Amino acid sequence: EPEAPQDFSCSAINATEGKITWIPPQNYFDRLSLCYSSEPNCRALDKTQNEMDLHRLTPFTDYKVLLQACVTGRIVRSGNVACTFKTNATNPSKVRDLSASHNSENSIWVKCKAPDQINGLRGNFCLEVRIGNTVVQNYSESECRFLVTDLQYLTEYNFWFHGHSYNAKALIIFLVFLIIVTSIALLIVLYKIYDLHKKRSSNLDEQQELVERDDEKQLMNVEPIHADVLLETYKRKIADEGRLFLAEFQSIPRVFSKFSIKDARKSFNQNKNRYVDILPYDYNRVELSDINGDAGSNYINASYIDVSKKCITARDETVDDFWRMIWEQKATVIVMVTRCEEGNKNKCAEYWPSMEEGSRVYGDVTVEINEHKRCPDYIIQKLTVGNRKEKANGRAVTHIQFTSWPDHGVPEDPHLLLKLRRRVNAFSNFFSGPIVVHCSAGVGRTGTYIGIDAMLEGLEAENKVDVYGYVVKLRRQRCLMVQVEAQYILIHQALVEYNQFGETEVSLSELHPYLSNMKKRDPPSEPSPLEAEFQRLPSYRSWRTQHIGNQEENKSKNRNSNIIPYDFNRVALKHELETSKESEQDSDESSDDDSDSEEMSRYINASFVMSYWKPEVMIAAQGPLKETIGDFWQMVFQRKVKVIVMLTELKSGDQEACAQYWEEGKQTYGDVEVHMKDTNKSSAYTIRAFELRHSKRKDPRTVYQYQFNGWNGEELLAEPKELVLMIQNLKQKLPKKNSTEGNKHHRNVPLLIHCRDGSQQTGMFCALFNLLESADTEEVIDVFQAVKSLRRARPGMVPTFEQYQFLYDVIASTYPAQNGQVKKSKHPEDKVEFDNEVDKAKLDANCTSPPETLEKTPEGDTEAGGTKPTEGAEGPEHAANGPASPVLTQSA
Repeated sequence: EPEAPQDFSCSAINATEGKITWIPPQNYFDRLSLCYSSEPNCRALDKTQNEMDLHRLTPFTDYKVLLQACVTGRIVRSGNVACTFKTNATNPSKVRDLSASHNSENSIWVKCKAPDQINGLRGNFCLEVRIGNTVVQNYSESECRFLVTDLQYLTEYNFWFHGHSYNAKALIIFLVFLIIVTSIALLIVLYKIYDLHKKRSSNLDEQQELVERDDEKQLMNVEPIHADVLLETYKRKIADEGRLFLAEFQSIPRVFSKFSIKDARKSFNQNKNRYVDILPYDYNRVELSDINGDAGSNYINASYIDVSKKCITARDETVDDFWRMIWEQKATVIVMVTRCEEGNKNKCAEYWPSMEEGSRVYGDVTVEINEHKRCPDYIIQKLTVGNRKEKANGRAVTHIQFTSWPDHGVPEDPHLLLKLRRRVNAFSNFFSGPIVVHCSAGVGRTGTYIGIDAMLEGLEAENKVDVYGYVVKLRRQRCLMVQVEAQYILIHQALVEYNQFGETEVSLSELHPYLSNMKKRDPPSEPSPLEAEFQRLPSYRSWRTQHIGNQEENKSKNRNSNIIPYDFNRVALKHELETSKESEQDSDESSDDDSDSEEMSRYINASFVMSYWKPEVMIAAQGPLKETIGDFWQMVFQRKVKVIVMLTELKSGDQEACAQYWEEGKQTYGDVEVHMKDTNKSSAYTIRAFELRHSKRKDPRTVYQYQFNGWNGEELLAEPKELVLMIQNLKQKLPKKNSTEGNKHHRNVPLLIHCRDGSQQTGMFCALFNLLESADTEEVIDVFQAVKSLRRARPGMVPTFEQYQFLYDVIASTYPAQNGQVKKSKHPEDKVEFDNEVDKAKLDANCTSPPETLEKTPEGDTEAGGTKPTEGAEGPEHAANGPASPVLTQSA
């Protein structure tokens, strides 16, 4: 449940306008909602908004204003705050039914009805009697009924009516009286608070016992969960919108009041706390050494957690203190579970030197960076920490920053935190100091990681877990640990993931003996460990809706009725009008958010598939039908595809496997013109270069197609090394990886893979592509998780055990063991010959270079040549990895 907005106030600006101000809550929420008396519906506000003016209000009217910070999940939860104010008084509206009637020869009755809007306190009716502009008489009555007397004969009179007048003097006197009474009451309350605090301080032990009983009273009796029923228990508790999880979580006190928090609240320590309500208990806070008797020099917002003494901290103004803690506590591993900035909000100081700086001094502590390694979900930095006042040698410290925690909510895949734990444990040993874990506040994500780590230890040691009991234990050591319900549920999800699937990651150095043991059947009648691992893979059949692809008008666009993309990750095609608008902007940053809605977009049988470098994605698509060739090229253009991988022949027996979606020369599909410029062929695969132009865009785009030859989807490749070589070659044409930015909303997708149905060979290729990236980057592979991720994204991915084992075998052959170490195998050069699809004259006209010079890109063509190949000891890479990529020249 989100916190309520803070410092909420409302006041009148004038008779028809009011002003509302507030401070948004510090914890997570989805949206703000404002309701007030005269509005029949609540108004949704921007979550960063902190004030609002109300207009067209009724004068002299009481208004009640309600502001809600909401979290939208299976049920909507909100933190509410309310206030009231009254608009100012103003002139009343006109009197009604004004009339003048003869009473006598020199007197007249003037009558009227009260106005519709009084707009203030009820007062008297006033009448001015004028001759011309001169006032000759004034009347004031409680009712609108005046007898005007002593009038002169043959004289024209004007009657000026003032209607109701409010008693401003009485109103001011009342307000002054109210302010005085309120001030006296406030002074009494402040005195009572002071007196109560004084009594509490004098008898602290007795008071603590009373509070402890209250804290313990609200706890529930939740039994530990045995490993055998972990999945069933999770399903039971998550049912009915997670009602049981919510009840458990809400019963845990946010703060155990029996533990004093005095040191953190001292005036000289307050600026060292990132959040005023997240403070360490006195009894287990991390104490630093005193510096020259400086008050507060031993304070840092950090707590010892559990017997393993995991410390938690991070604060911009406390960077020097942070490194002093690392040195004094002899810590060797730092786990950072946040990015420095999230959603334009500063979450943590960048408290380490950059590779460009090399080293930085923090007080007496020197920090030198030796290595910076970026992986998709985390960044590993090797540091050397020393102290200028001590003669001791520098100490090696490993800094691991987890970068895949979303700005809001929790990671969708709990496996990511299990992977993080493996990395942390690989750098920690029995002789290491305490592990320092921190996020921004040091409670939410930090508590979640520590909870998962501790519960996995319990699961391995005792075959049961007590998540509820451990979170209570964490809260007794630091307030608000595991801050929100979603984090509490995530701990359970991570335990279920581990309990169901176990450890499936293997390092390249251990791959060969590991794979040999996994293939052994003992006894022969039982499945091998590798077969058992494959059988544990979830099928994910119909786990998400497939409504769009199964609509009647779209059924004819599917080659295989069993391979229909899920709605949640299908590739939506924008209409040509939208594409034109984007093209006119001539920007790679144009947004396609609105066009991705199911109602507004066209259908194509294609799915987004997560790549190794998250959040980057690939597209897995079926081979185009003749009637969907135009849609295929529209998809290539709209998603700014750089490389198309074709894994099928045009025909499989007598049946069409893929329509030939390219022709010689130029073809036009809507606003997109496709021009095949060059073709190059080896024995294993063919490369074609296309130039794409939009009718309303000046610059062309270059797209390369890699067609792998001779792969029947129902059979395994006899020579997989050719496929590996092709992957290594096409990677040169892809943009450089940047895991920190990502491509929001799948705006640009550099790689598109298709076979006949978009799953058979495509699934194998995507798995192998991701596994090779993992092997090259981290020197580990996880075939199980790679295939599991693909199955979640598209039906029919890697369906057989033979294909699953094939992936292991390909990686093992790509990284053969030699003298106990893994080495890349070298492959003989492939001969290159020109494809007949482009005639010789056209090749000459387009200046296609001979094989030995194909990698040289002509000047002036910045896009066509892709990235420039790097030259190593063996010279520039070209035909050794298959045919060199075609090179385009600018046409005259």
